[in-house]
Amino acid sequence: MRQIWITKAGAPDVLKVREAPDPEAGEGQVRVRVRAAGINFADLMARVGLYPDAPKIPCVVGYEVSGTIDQVGPGVTGLAEGDRVFAMPHFGGYTDTLVVPAGQAVRMAATMTFEQAAALPVVYLTAHHAMLFTGSLREGARILVHSAAGGVGLAALQLARTRRCVVFGTASPAKHDFLRAQGCQHPLDHDADLTAAVRAVVGEQGLDLVLDPVGGASWRRGYELLGPTGRMVAFGFSAAAAGNTRSLWRAVTQFAQVPRYSPIQLMTDNKTVTGVNMGHLFGRLDLLRPQFEALVALFDAGQIAPHVDRTFSFDEAPAAHQYLHDRKAKGKVLLVP
Repeated sequence: MRQIWITKAGAPDVLKVREAPDPEAGEGQVRVRVRAAGINFADLMARVGLYPDAPKIPCVVGYEVSGTIDQVGPGVTGLAEGDRVFAMPHFGGYTDTLVVPAGQAVRMAATMTFEQAAALPVVYLTAHHAMLFTGSLREGARILVHSAAGGVGLAALQLARTRRCVVFGTASPAKHDFLRAQGCQHPLDHDADLTAAVRAVVGEQGLDLVLDPVGGASWRRGYELLGPTGRMVAFGFSAAAAGNTRSLWRAVTQFAQVPRYSPIQLMTDNKTVTGVNMGHLFGRLDLLRPQFEALVALFDAGQIAPHVDRTFSFDEAPAAHQYLHDRKAKGKVLLVP
């Protein structure tokens, strides 16, 4: 098999393709011949050495793949050789051959392409969990989605459409027309005064839901924009990373700006602050699988459609990471063996 390794912490050129013997499916496992693998911002954070959950470098990262099962281990039911699936491994997804527990593989919708399937697991599950499971999204809610042109952001916009929400979304101005086409009524420049722009529309009623993968001072502003019963869901800390390599000074200064909330303050304000880290929920497939199945049903109904911006070959992995660092992507960027 061929894998993409983070050989040391650093710029994208530390990504190298290496070969190894094919793994074998064991008890309760399936082996997938990978057709596409998704890239997430957590992978970039791991590469620069700022993602504490990642395996020790050198390592293979990657949380999502699609492909065809070519080997089924003992004890597996419900899946068979030849099944087209998407899977959510706990790292190791940058590969052309992957072994995962059968519970982490889900049969693809019949009309779903391998590229669409690889673009679904992490970002749509994160958005679904943050909005409908943790965020208690209501019909007609007023929501703010940070990094709205990214993978999770676009998934959130599509899910918001199913609830007829009023959506604010941050992105660079060059992506605003794209956001409008995706159902975002109020595109905002992420470098502008978000508080003033949001208040001009919602007034003192505030927002019902804020989805924030940025962190630092952004969490403080998001909390202040919430109205009574509003919820802020944190699901990343991109503010800690600057550029292609690790900056400990940048990380420290951003951590210093993280707000502190007391239960008394939350009670008094009638607000909720919560978080989502899908990497820490692999032990709760009882929570995740029903959400995956709901997402496949939404795809079948034409209510969601993963947007793939670009695909890169394994040999082009450094360019793929750089493309994301440069904020050029709209939706998902994939690696294809």
